[in-house]
Amino acid sequence: MHTNKTSLIVRCLFRHNPNHTKKMSFIQFIRQWYAVLLAFVCLLYSVSLGLLGHTNEALYSAHWAGTILLFSIAIRQRRPRKA
Repeated sequence: MHTNKTSLIVRCLFRHNPNHTKKMSFIQFIRQWYAVLLAFVCLLYSVSLGLLGHTNEALYSAHWAGTILLFSIAIRQRRPRKA
């Protein structure tokens, strides 16, 4: 009984579907992770500006990554869910 309870918890936490063997296409990957990728590029831009000595510009652009992620969360919450 303990094993079933543990496996139920693991399936709920990780939403593991053993029947799901279809690979995600590149377009689906970009549609799902575009905000994280864009935020990562902004982070790299900010760090590179800081390393080059442009500290004011680096501080200004450092907020872009968090803003992009927050807006993407807000947009996804407003989208209607697929049935």
